[in-house]
Amino acid sequence: MEEKIGDRIALLMKKSGYTQKELAGMVGVTEAAMSKYLSNDRQPRVEVIANMATALNTTSDYLIRGVPPEEDFAKVYKLVARSTATMSDEQKLALMKVLVGK
Repeated sequence: MEEKIGDRIALLMKKSGYTQKELAGMVGVTEAAMSKYLSNDRQPRVEVIANMATALNTTSDYLIRGVPPEEDFAKVYKLVARSTATMSDEQKLALMKVLVGK
């Protein structure tokens, strides 16, 4: 059986110790809506997925497609590492500022 978004949400809820009601409150949906997401009866809207990813300390990509955040990081790292060879010093500085959140 293929793992779906509700399965991944439930797994992360269990790991984080959140109840269905707590997570629903954190992401701005009703407990009934959260129940439907968890049972895969309904797909959450994009903004709800983003809020869930933040609350569950993961990425939207993991919730939607099941791609672990570590794999995303490795892909981005390789892309940046290849690109820096052709970047100017100003572009490298701008990239570093983005990466550290400044």
